[in-house]
Amino acid sequence: MESSAAGVPPPAAAEMAPDPFRELSRLWWLWLIFGIFWILVALVVLQFDQASVTTVGVLVGAMFLASSAQQFALGTIASGATKVILWIFALLFVVAGVISLIRPKETFAGIADILGFLFLLVGVFWTVQAFVERDSNDLWWLGLISGIAMIIVAFWTAGQFFITRVYTLLVFAGIWALFHGVGDIVKAFQLRKLREP
Repeated sequence: MESSAAGVPPPAAAEMAPDPFRELSRLWWLWLIFGIFWILVALVVLQFDQASVTTVGVLVGAMFLASSAQQFALGTIASGATKVILWIFALLFVVAGVISLIRPKETFAGIADILGFLFLLVGVFWTVQAFVERDSNDLWWLGLISGIAMIIVAFWTAGQFFITRVYTLLVFAGIWALFHGVGDIVKAFQLRKLREP
């Protein structure tokens, strides 16, 4: 009685509270599947030349749709404001994916135009994510290195001519997909390890 009066829940109630990391660890295989998908996308993109602009535009649309599915999956296990934010991003990714599939050449040209800015956003996101996951992910430094490398590439790309940016986009879209795939596979096995008592 004293512990509940002091605001501390009884042991049975504390054991019943869901651990979000344990809940997430049941879906470790989802990250493995997405990681393999991103690596396959990277292998395809890195073989393209300038004539493959339409195909890369379609792949960008597929990447948006895959990211949307990933956000929807995360939203199903999240709660409160996090769930709403994840579902909003998932819907935005669906819209971007559909537009990219309808107009792949324009998508590719638009992305090449703002490539430096996009790389900067991705680099900052990966860097912040690495520090957030530092306590739960033994390989957090991999995300940090990827983020710093992407920020450096962002400043280099911003100063290039459009034609150079087109080739840069082909190469770095593949590299980005590769980093994303490796990161998802690492997260999958980190989550799987959380399942062990």
